Amino acid sequence: MGDNGVVQNQVTDDTVKLLRECDAGIKMGIESLKQVTDYVKDCKLKEMLKKSSDKHESFQDEATTMLHEYGDEGKNPNPMAKGMSWLKTSMKMTMDSSDETVADLMVDGCNMGTKSLHKYLNQYSHATGKAKNLVKAVLKEEEGLAEGLRAYL
Repeated sequence: MGDNGVVQNQVTDDTVKLLRECDAGIKMGIESLKQVTDYVKDCKLKEMLKKSSDKHESFQDEATTMLHEYGDEGKNPNPMAKGMSWLKTSMKMTMDSSDETVADLMVDGCNMGTKSLHKYLNQYSHATGKAKNLVKAVLKEEEGLAEGLRAYL
């Protein structure tokens, strides 16, 4: 197999792993956005979340397509993390369903997502440029959403 085969295997391996983590993160973001949107009162905030949700759905389609090219079905979010996130959101929204609470929860989620994605970009550094570009686009969306949400804190 030679060195070229080893390098190609590393590229494929890192690409699939990066895309799986990105896929799981996107799914987590979509779920979080759906969970809080009904609580939002401010029209501009609701529109901001809707646009981000649509963007995440588009990223989801792109990640799924790329993973299928590698014969992979993707990855769901960690059930424990998903459950804890749902519980935290439910409890906070029950106690205070204000737009400020929604913004606070979503900024926290964006921050956790960007931290994880940066970690995976570094960890799976041999991934293809196409996979890295998808992750960078998701990062840009998450960072932009967090920035926009700060006005509601």
